[in-house]
Parts: sequence; structure tokens; C-alpha cells
Amino acid sequence: MSLLNRRTLLLALPLLAAACGFTPVYAPGGTGSALHGRIAVQAPEEITGATGTDAYFLVQNLEQRLGRGGSPDYRLDLTLSTQEEGQAITAGNEITRYSVIGTVNYSLTGLSAGNIVSSGTVRNFTGYSATGSTVETLAGERDAHERLMVILADQITTQILATADLSAPAE
Repeated sequence: MSLLNRRTLLLALPLLAAACGFTPVYAPGGTGSALHGRIAVQAPEEITGATGTDAYFLVQNLEQRLGRGGSPDYRLDLTLSTQEEGQAITAGNEITRYSVIGTVNYSLTGLSAGNIVSSGTVRNFTGYSATGSTVETLAGERDAHERLMVILADQITTQILATADLSAPAE
């Protein structure tokens, strides 16, 4: 491709994006601006399937990304499940590495109309080593769970901002 064709293509990309209805998420009128601070995330103790501190870390990360819903127009309901699987097994049948797998089902609902504006499922994993002392292994496990909740919160936020149908009034 010649240099002239590349320049022409680069200059045309913004026009093509505008023509297809593309709106940046955080631009005025974008989904990010419309939803920030208007979502009440489900309380950690009410999240179905959550164990330990996973629900707390998930909610904390979601509120950092979406803002706290002081006077919310939307409710984010969550179902969280995590499981650990051994990944590296020695000849002596000892597990030396674990994967923590997390799945979250979410649903964003307009409070007054009761309409679902976004829903879906996200899934990811992290890992930790079990070869050190007990303290090191427990710290690694906790860190893996925290990292997983960050990843899942990022995925949920991205999907909500990319797919939320705000055309139906929330109020």
C-alpha cells in the first residue's frame, strides 16, 4: 500500500466511524457520561453465590469504575461464582500452582421502568503458586482473588458501557 493510500485511509477513518453512529463512551452524551454515578451496585452480602471477600472486592472495583449511585436510576444485580483448580502437579502428586476461575452474571435494570438495559456473563481466571510457605501461599491466594475481581469488574464495566440500551427511559 502506498504512502498516499495509507494517509487517505487514516484521514477517512474518523469520517467512517462518525457515519456508522460511533460515539465515544466518555464523550458528551456517551454511555459512560450517562451512567457514571447513576448505578446502585448490589451490596456484597446480597450477591448470590459469593464466598469470602470476593464480593466485597468486586463491588469495590465496580463502584470505582462506575461511580457510587447517590441517587441511582439503575440497579446492577450480580451472581458470582469462583472455583480453584490445581494446574501443576508434581510426581509426588502435590499441587504447586492453582488457577482461580471466576464467573459473574450481571443485569443492569432501570429502576422506575424496570427495563433491563444491559446483561451478560463475564468469565476469567488468575493463578497463584503454592510452592512457598503457608503464609506465602495464603497471600498469593488472596492476591489472585483480588486480581480476579479487578479483571471481572473491568469486563463488566466495558460490556455495560458498550452495550447498554439507554434509548428506553430509566425514569
